[in-house]
This record gives sequence, structure tokens and C-alpha cells, in this order.
Amino acid sequence: MASEQEKMEQVIRKDGRYPLDAYAFLQEGMARAAKAVHGDEGPLLAPKHVTGQQICEAIRELAVERWGQLAKAVLARWNVHATLDFGNMVYLMIEHRLMKKTEEDRLEDFLDVFDFDEAFKPHDEFELKE
Repeated sequence: MASEQEKMEQVIRKDGRYPLDAYAFLQEGMARAAKAVHGDEGPLLAPKHVTGQQICEAIRELAVERWGQLAKAVLARWNVHATLDFGNMVYLMIEHRLMKKTEEDRLEDFLDVFDFDEAFKPHDEFELKE
């Protein structure tokens, strides 16, 4: 019997749109969103629902912290070009019963949460002064 992790990896590989690294980063972002919304309350493994918008914002913050001006390029390397790509990943997991959703959750919750060009725009803070 395959473990949950092995099943998830099989689903991701079969789908082929996004690499395993993108899903690992998505999971980090979801954990960050859950902590931001729910704090450290409740049992450690208890489900903590977050919205598509909350997931996207947490991922954006994490990407900027981790990669700075390279965030957009790293995500593009994983075939992630818009917030809907995060939704596609989440809903692939839901479809294969690796995650759950509420009745209110929709794939459209991930649509245009932010614009990648704006969110990952280079800043002028490194501009050399003469």
C-alpha cells in the first residue's frame, strides 16, 4: 500500500504540469497561511482551513522572502505564471482526495489574486548612486 506521500508524487508526475518542487513550495505556503490565520491554536494535525486568496498571499510573501527579485523566475521555471496555477495544484490534490475543500471553496478563488509582474517587480533599492 502506497503512503500518502508516494500517492501524491504519483499523481503529480502523472499530471505533469508542475514539478514536485512546486508542490513542496505550495505546501509551505499553505502551512504559512494556516499559521497566519489560525496561529498555533488547536491540535497540531487538525485541519485548518484557509482560502485560496490566503494561500496565494502567503506564497507570494514566502517567494519574495526566499528568492527576492528572482521569485518570478523561480516560479516560472516550475511553470507557475499566475495565481490560478496554485489553484490548479490545490484542486489536483482535492480531485485525488489528498486534500479537502469546503462547500464554499472554488477554483476561481485563485483567479487573479495578484499580478505576478506587480508582485515580483524589481525594486530600485539596489540602484547605484553616483
